[in-house]
Amino acid sequence: MSGDARGRFITLEGVEGAGKSTALDTVREVLEQAGLPLLITREPGGTPLGERIRELLLSHEFTEMADDTEVLLVFAARAQHLAERIHPRLAEGTWVLSDRFTDATYAYQGAGRGLPAERIAQMETWVQGDFRPDLTLILDLPVEIGLRRAAGRSDPDRFEREARPFFEAVRACYLQLAGEAPDRYRVIDAAQPVDQVQTAIRNTLRAWLETLS
Repeated sequence: MSGDARGRFITLEGVEGAGKSTALDTVREVLEQAGLPLLITREPGGTPLGERIRELLLSHEFTEMADDTEVLLVFAARAQHLAERIHPRLAEGTWVLSDRFTDATYAYQGAGRGLPAERIAQMETWVQGDFRPDLTLILDLPVEIGLRRAAGRSDPDRFEREARPFFEAVRACYLQLAGEAPDRYRVIDAAQPVDQVQTAIRNTLRAWLETLS
């Protein structure tokens, strides 16, 4: 590892049913084995205020929520998340692993809801400046497989109830983002058996950590 005392910011993205919970545990394992101080968080959420906003975003109570309202709430939670947790922890040398970040906004609110990417980019710059993740792992798999895996959940939230075309657009956006910036993104084939996905994540992450040495 380099002598840079700043923590690194890693994000995990993917469509429904991609296995993010298992992937988070695998990333945690690799980073902790490397002796790196780690904070695991999520979006939307990550702070008391952000978690309240998350409840609003996922609740079935607000099915008529306007798309503009949705994206503004997402960035409001993100602004608090950055100010209260992410920036302070990175500054003290802690690594931060987040279950979703702004790429999810481009995918879900942009491609899924149809909001212009330019509008999201303006909010991204407003809230984040030039701050971006150091590494983003995208768990990719065909939408029909992801939806079949997710079907067993007892109470799908407001996003999980969307139809297949919505998730096809989300997946396509993630792959487009990865193709445009291969230095930051790594795409993991999440359609493989779990043990193979875990191996792919370990190998990918360890190879990336070597580049920081």
